[in-house]
Amino acid sequence: METDLVLRAILIGIGATAVMDLWAMALKHSLGIPSLDYAMVGRWIGHFPQGRFLHPRIGAAAPVPCERPIGWTAHYAIGIVFAGLLLLIWGQDWTMRPTLAPALIVGLATVAAPFFLMQPGMGAGIAASKTPNPNIARLRSLATHAVFGLGLYLSGLLLAVVWP
Repeated sequence: METDLVLRAILIGIGATAVMDLWAMALKHSLGIPSLDYAMVGRWIGHFPQGRFLHPRIGAAAPVPCERPIGWTAHYAIGIVFAGLLLLIWGQDWTMRPTLAPALIVGLATVAAPFFLMQPGMGAGIAASKTPNPNIARLRSLATHAVFGLGLYLSGLLLAVVWP
């Protein structure tokens, strides 16, 4: 039962993160809106072993080996953890009959991670307060995490069909 829940969280998390990435690609190609550079996430994480968690500007920090794969791996691992959170709160029954509201609630709640951990750690301030257009950055983050929530729901629906 626990193994089943973990496998479902992995599949739903990967699916939801992929939906989020497709959204980012669509924004980039249709509107020219750049997405997050996951190499910078990898650079930020790559400095953790040296005890460095805060940077004035992550782009100016020393590069770390394999920062791009580290960032992308972390991106998908975090998506899996958030899917696991959804399943822990709403239970395995949600995977049998997914509903949109719990997925959107979790998706929107996950925006706390970039607002209060990643953005401050990478030098953008709390909720992107140090960026040139904080409100636009915040809206993009909220929209992206809403899309992640939609991805949780869509991945849950697909999984319910192929693995009832």
